[in-house]
Amino acid sequence: MENKILVEIKNICKYFEPKKSIFKKEKKILKAVDNISLEIIKGETLGLVGESGCGKTTLGRTILKLYEPTSGEIKYNNNDITNLNFEQMQPYRKKIQMIFQDPYASLNPRQTVGDIVGEPMIIHNLYPSNLINKKVLEILEMVGLNSSHMSRYPHEFSGGQRQRIGIARALAVNPEFIICDEPISALDVSIQAQIVNMLEDLQKKLGLTYLFIAHDLSMVKHISDRVGIMYLGKLVELSTSDSIYETPYHPYTRALLSAIPIPDPDLTEKKERIILEGDIPTPINPPPGCRFKSRCKFAKEICEQEEPILKEIKKNHKVACHLY
Repeated sequence: MENKILVEIKNICKYFEPKKSIFKKEKKILKAVDNISLEIIKGETLGLVGESGCGKTTLGRTILKLYEPTSGEIKYNNNDITNLNFEQMQPYRKKIQMIFQDPYASLNPRQTVGDIVGEPMIIHNLYPSNLINKKVLEILEMVGLNSSHMSRYPHEFSGGQRQRIGIARALAVNPEFIICDEPISALDVSIQAQIVNMLEDLQKKLGLTYLFIAHDLSMVKHISDRVGIMYLGKLVELSTSDSIYETPYHPYTRALLSAIPIPDPDLTEKKERIILEGDIPTPINPPPGCRFKSRCKFAKEICEQEEPILKEIKKNHKVACHLY
């Protein structure tokens, strides 16, 4: 793995303003992603984990600039892309692609597979028109499909096959960086392993870099070099996969890891399960201090008043917690 920073985000925020009520004049701001900074190394897989609604997908879409950031800075290969307009972003669209969570909703039901995979090539003018079908077939074969699938429509495929089509579409423009937005959560367990193994094979073959967003902690451990833990728009812990799973520091990370099922009944009985209690604060105008304080049994007075900063407590292991 090259020790070169491919993607760097600094103090990225993405806020949404919910519709105003005629009865309330208070301005509400939903802080989906709030002041996150991280680096993604070329060739690595960075896993991103957290509960539903914590801002994982919003962060991925903001990096891709499907959402314009409210504030902060996005750099790709040391080039600032934060304020680029639609036309200026086009060269980077080829380099940064996304695999969406729902493989059916993300595919045009009126297009054949050949058209779905070939369209990005045409938009970016990658090949002469007489070579498009040949290139489409090459990519389909890379993801386990064949020429007989080119003339078929998305509804004629299974969920796993549709996700393969989505992956093929992402690969169509020869990207360097792919944001995988929960690419296996809508699939059967037996298919999930096939898709993850295929993503790993493609990474080795094509030198890809992944941001892998997921709920399945055991799968994230399997595929990721480093793992980031998100909670209510904040990055609360970031380290190597081994370090996160062996010595988690943040109370929220410990609770998440304690929920991973173990296929051994004897070990399951001995395992300590951490049950989080208390109310989950709203991301709309969140209260001051630590956002996890209402569910943390270690919360102190400083947690009520001061927001913890993500800091390195040991080599390559960062935590945002007042306990350290």
